[in-house]
Amino acid sequence: MERNVSSPLNLTSLPTPLPLNATADINATAKPFSVFDGCELLVEGIHFDLTIQCINVVVGIPANLLVIAILIQNRKNPSTSDLFLGCLAFMDSYFGAMTPLLLLNLYYWHSKEVWSALKFSYGVKDTSGPLFLSCICLDRFVAVLFPVMFGQFKPIKYRLSLSVLVLCLTFAYSAAKMVGGLPNFEKVFTCEILAAFIWMVLCNVCILWALKKSRGAGKDEMHPMKKKAFKMVLSLLYIIVFNYLPPVALFPFEDYYSPDVFRCYVQPVGFAFLNISSTTQPLVYLSRLEKLPFLSDTCIKKCCNCVSAENNKTPPAQNPSA
Repeated sequence: MERNVSSPLNLTSLPTPLPLNATADINATAKPFSVFDGCELLVEGIHFDLTIQCINVVVGIPANLLVIAILIQNRKNPSTSDLFLGCLAFMDSYFGAMTPLLLLNLYYWHSKEVWSALKFSYGVKDTSGPLFLSCICLDRFVAVLFPVMFGQFKPIKYRLSLSVLVLCLTFAYSAAKMVGGLPNFEKVFTCEILAAFIWMVLCNVCILWALKKSRGAGKDEMHPMKKKAFKMVLSLLYIIVFNYLPPVALFPFEDYYSPDVFRCYVQPVGFAFLNISSTTQPLVYLSRLEKLPFLSDTCIKKCCNCVSAENNKTPPAQNPSA
């Protein structure tokens, strides 16, 4: 299930060398280095993943940079999870910035050195996304279900320590992925993504259940702060299910596919859902803001007026019974 082992776009090791007793001329028969190795005729899944990564460049990078700018602007009155959000946005920006190098190396350079740098970026994406999202879920979980404990751990030093731990794990995993050749290395990612997915889903379901239950008898409306937290956790759950469920659901059934189909179609498509989280995560965060701080009231009013004008131009639906 690990993205580097068999998927051509995420290969961690070079093709198996020829045996020492080969009688043919090695230089004449050895294949040149290619990240499409084995999938030259089955590139549809790989092209789908590349298309998704291009969306990260066009939409994801600006959205993540905007998130970082907003978090910096709000640093005097931050949310407890802003540090995790900022680290996540920075890592996603870095991953998206590597896509042009990926395209150049795929079709022009064919450089092993550049491919090593790209494998490192894939390792960053594999680890930083699930772990920082898990940190955000942990922060909300403690805040809602254990408010007294949350008050004790509110100082920034605890979140800073947790962020440093996640970054150390991310860079260690990425370095190992870049080097390649480690035995059973794919099991690390399998355990990580499964554990993170289960934790995030259970955590968010518990939070939603607690917020729903806290409404109280005879009360139809939820407290505004709890309603805001409810929407945030629900949006996180949408991200988790959309981006992480496909690889979790597809990869354990590797034995049911032929090796070529799994490597050239199933893995690239499954990881495409994981990669597009670099775009969906910042967009979901921005959609929850009441107002984008870098847009003036005049600009927002003009946009609202344009939308209202378009809606007024739409003719009313005819009543079929008239």
